[in-house]
Amino acid sequence: MLSRRHFSAALLLATGISAAGLVPALAQTDIKLTLDWRFEGPAAGFLLAQDNGYFADEGLNVTIDTGNGSVEAIPRVATGAYQLGFGDINSLIKFLDEDPAQPVKAVMMVYDKPVFSVVGRRSLGITEDPKSLEGKKLGAPPPDGAFAQWAAFKEVAGIDDSAITLESIGFPVREPMLASGDVDGVFGFAFSVILNLKANGVPDEDIVPILFADHGLNLYGNAIMVNEAFAEENPEAVKGFLRALAKGFADAVADPAAGAAAVLARNETLNIDTETERLEMANAMNIKTPYVVENGFGGIDEARLAASIETLKISMGLKGNVTATDVFDAQYLPPAEERMLP
Repeated sequence: MLSRRHFSAALLLATGISAAGLVPALAQTDIKLTLDWRFEGPAAGFLLAQDNGYFADEGLNVTIDTGNGSVEAIPRVATGAYQLGFGDINSLIKFLDEDPAQPVKAVMMVYDKPVFSVVGRRSLGITEDPKSLEGKKLGAPPPDGAFAQWAAFKEVAGIDDSAITLESIGFPVREPMLASGDVDGVFGFAFSVILNLKANGVPDEDIVPILFADHGLNLYGNAIMVNEAFAEENPEAVKGFLRALAKGFADAVADPAAGAAAVLARNETLNIDTETERLEMANAMNIKTPYVVENGFGGIDEARLAASIETLKISMGLKGNVTATDVFDAQYLPPAEERMLP
């Protein structure tokens, strides 16, 4: 007969639990995730999913790396260098239109309303009217998702760009160049540029964001993308990742201060108040939209995505090689009731 101690150990082993530490004996699935940008406030949902144990609960060992723009995340995932990434769905549409065989799809929408903008200074002649950009010098980082939509925006906003000067600049000098007046406006994500300008000494009343979505460009923004080969081989891991991420973003909406603290744990050079404000801006403008409140975080309206593809055919010169179902795969999303934001 087994002693009580031996029976308990045998029972633990039979249920896949080690007697030493009550730790699941099953190996975790390793996932590398590339963000679109640095560790800043809007990345809090990813970091809280990690810090609060939601990835671990799903049997996932997730490594989160920073990025260099929401366009560059796409080839990182397509090549398999990263299993998952966070990037601009419109640039993904263009990427797949050029080569439909590329093994990458969007599986969860994060920015239901895109953050694309040109941010200028009132003292340099920029107003809330997009036509105020005419005749100005605009700084444009080539990998930036907002700059990628310039062709679409200038068309829907009726901007005459014949006298606009576009200057290619790097991300590190974007806000300093605008703060010093070397350019009149810059392309970027509104919540990033605005707060970085304030950190560079530009007063609130001199900062003018022109959001593309407020002036006729009804597109989606950044989404979670997956390498299709990885997803086909590890469907449960992808589902678990999205379940965990939905919880992480819910936590970031419920407690922005905790989200900002998670960001500063990775980048102590930041300011807690600035990153809390940046996260609150992203939550209000881009993440917790009326559609998301009603339908849950992470999903899409397929008709809206199809309409945006039609817009991009005109503005980005798409060949018409992709449809909404070619770009977004909803099969890995948890049920809507598990994706509601507080």
